[in-house]
Amino acid sequence: MTAASLAFILLAVLLSAGGQLLLKAGTNAVGTFPFDPASLASAGLRLAAEPRVIAGVVAYFLSMLAWLLALSRVPVSVAYPMLSLGYVLTVLAAWWWFGEAVTAQRLAGVGLIVLGVLLVARS
Repeated sequence: MTAASLAFILLAVLLSAGGQLLLKAGTNAVGTFPFDPASLASAGLRLAAEPRVIAGVVAYFLSMLAWLLALSRVPVSVAYPMLSLGYVLTVLAAWWWFGEAVTAQRLAGVGLIVLGVLLVARS
């Protein structure tokens, strides 16, 4: 795998994880979605206008472009497992940014993900 290929994969992972975190921050700012249709429409409009949600959607779009560039250079059987690094980044960033709990069991799972990605990348 070339440095450029790896860079596109990592960029896609970073943008995807960042997009997820921005979407979460946006939903935190807007609040919990109600179940009744009238309130849902109002909440949806507030969410669509929330800057962090907009930034999250843009990050996802840019992630898709980086991913397409990666897939044009790397076999999908090698590239796709590397997307799992997004789990690692998201868990750590959610702990730091949102104060979400990171238990020993969750850390063990993240460690297994990293080990799996390393094994696939070396194959």
